[in-house]
Amino acid sequence: MNVEKYVINGGSPLRGEVEISGAKNAAVAIIPAALLVDGVCRIENIPQISDADMLLTILSHLGSKVRFVNRTTIEIDSSSARCVDAPFELTRKIRASYYLIGAMLGRFGKAKTTMPGGCNFGVRPIEQHIKGMTALGAEVDVRNGFVFAEATEGCLRGARIYLDKVSVGATMNIILAAVTARGRTIIENAAREPNIVAVANSHNPRGAEVRGAGTDTVKINGVEKLHGGTYTIIPDQIEAGTYMAAAAATGGEVLVKNVIPKHLECISAKLRETGTIIQEYEDSVLVKGAKHLRRANLKTLPYPGFPTDMQPQMGALLCLATGTSVITEGIYDNRFKYVNELRKMGAEIQVDGRIAVIEGGHELSGAVVQACDLRAGAAMVIAGLCAKGETIVEDVHYIERGYENFVGKLRALGADISVVDFPDDDGTEKIISVS
Repeated sequence: MNVEKYVINGGSPLRGEVEISGAKNAAVAIIPAALLVDGVCRIENIPQISDADMLLTILSHLGSKVRFVNRTTIEIDSSSARCVDAPFELTRKIRASYYLIGAMLGRFGKAKTTMPGGCNFGVRPIEQHIKGMTALGAEVDVRNGFVFAEATEGCLRGARIYLDKVSVGATMNIILAAVTARGRTIIENAAREPNIVAVANSHNPRGAEVRGAGTDTVKINGVEKLHGGTYTIIPDQIEAGTYMAAAAATGGEVLVKNVIPKHLECISAKLRETGTIIQEYEDSVLVKGAKHLRRANLKTLPYPGFPTDMQPQMGALLCLATGTSVITEGIYDNRFKYVNELRKMGAEIQVDGRIAVIEGGHELSGAVVQACDLRAGAAMVIAGLCAKGETIVEDVHYIERGYENFVGKLRALGADISVVDFPDDDGTEKIISVS
């Protein structure tokens, strides 16, 4: 069996321009939301990532008609969609499969799917999702790795829901379920991320009444049905931040295009602490790496705080910064699995629970490392770009869940990185062409 890996020869500063794709974490909620629409949904700026591909395949399995208008634009017609079990072999591979619960409940009054899969960096229960669906009048049962949900009165009804912890996924999932519920739903202690606003903005032109997205209180007046329309997905904040961190870590100079600079403020602020120069324009940011990176402390928090999805990438960068840096993970219990991989490259990091202490300023050396999850994989690539010698990154399927054409974009910036098939039929490695 052939296994793809990334082979990186480090030491080259990244230089040039990179175009950011549509936001993964918005797309994976907006695609299932097409089930709720009586008509054709046209979605523009879709990222070409495996998570989006799998969700489109799942919708096709449910009877939706999916048509690619061009590389980044799709049309979804769910008028003939039917309530059948989502395919296990796909839903178990992606975290975003839980959005099928809200979308199918809203459309059919019942849903069955697997417990969500995707990256494994600690316990990420869905009890806030279940709490929301239950409040809306669904009976939810989790057993044998499956989630069964059904509206007890045949349809969902609006409710006041207080989330015990800020959850992006639960906030978006409840919005999906509530837009066609009878009556008014109020979500308190809601997440405030730009992706929440994106989901609301994709619904409202189609006839939904979602107000307050981007604040901690979201109000939804349920409507009988949604009609077709067009929505353009916002740029990916985390993809942009990853290229910003890579430019800073390699001491390069990169113009990151097609972004919303306000969404990047927390990332830009932290990079500036390390001595990185950030210049903001209307829809781009220019990143100039410092000759000597400075230490910095960071704590991940819900938006507008520093995003947990950028923590591993900054961890890789801070290994190169002079002095002692402290990272506090404020969202998840076990997001430092990548630390063992950085240690293989010569990093000096100590972890105690949710705190990592990095003694920076040491040269990294190439090694064989694993992409433990999506963002940890991006961190390994950044470390490899900075390391002396050759780095081989394994389990790159995690990375391709959320980064469109990652290798191609890095090569265009001057990185020495290739996708390699290990091994082919005769036992030798094979370089895969990357444009």
